[in-house]
Order: sequence, then C-alpha cells, then structure tokens
Amino acid sequence: MTSIALSLANADATRKLGNVLGRSLPAGTVLLLEGNLGSGKTTLVQGIGEGLGIEEAIASPTFTLVNEYLEGRIPLYHLDLYRLNPSEVRALCLESYWDGLENPLGIVAIEWAERLEQRPPDYLQIRLTGAETAARQAYIEAIGQFSARLLGLVEGSRE
Repeated sequence: MTSIALSLANADATRKLGNVLGRSLPAGTVLLLEGNLGSGKTTLVQGIGEGLGIEEAIASPTFTLVNEYLEGRIPLYHLDLYRLNPSEVRALCLESYWDGLENPLGIVAIEWAERLEQRPPDYLQIRLTGAETAARQAYIEAIGQFSARLLGLVEGSRE
C-alpha cells in the first residue's frame, strides 16, 4: 500500500486525523501538505500538535515561515511556503529540518509544499480537498520505504 484516501466529515474529523498522526508518527517524519485555502492544512497540524502533547496554540506560520514546537513527545516543525517564490524557498535550507544535522529530528509539516523544488527523499504527501465548513477528502501518499511503513501505521491506528 502506497496511498490511502480518507473521507473527513468536517474540520473536527481533520483535526482528529492530525491527532492520530501526532500519536503515531516517529521522529524523522516529513509531511508535505497541499490543498487550497481553507482545505484544512493548519487544522491538520493543530491535531498533530495535540497528538504530540503540545499545549501551546498552533497557528499558521504564514508570516513567520517556521514555527518550532519543542515541548511535545517529539519536536514539531510547522512551515508555510504560501508567500514564497522558489528562490526564497531554496534560501531557507529546509533540509536542515529533515536531515537531523542542525535540528533534532521531529515531525516536519510543510504547508503549500508544491512550492518546494527539491523534496526530501522520503515523505508522506497529504492532499486535502474540500472547504472549511464542509466535508473534506485526504489523500495520503507514501514516497519512500520509511513513509510506506508509516502509512501502514496510520491506517492501523485509525481502525
């Protein structure tokens, strides 16, 4: 299994999926989040934070670019590339968040990941469709062997 599709009835279901991810995923996980405005990317990351035991409010880092939450089970790095062009994204040296050399490994969640020119070698791509107040769909695809194993973990923990 390299992909799954999930129906999410509303924003609460999106947050609950994030909670499952936060409780299940290990350090070293990279989540590339794609979807239109209001599709639930930040809501999903808020749920991940809850699952990790992060008590601090998680807000979109649209203007700060990166929010680091270090007090949970493992670190959560929440990035938002919405306002950036490809050369600005390159200048951020985002690999420092997933290679473990400069920052402790954690979960890296990148909103507007379609702006990444160079992706990590292994990641879960999560595409969210739908609107803030309506039903949504989550399509999760595993890229790489590590993430393929994680996808099985996620599917098993939802049952």
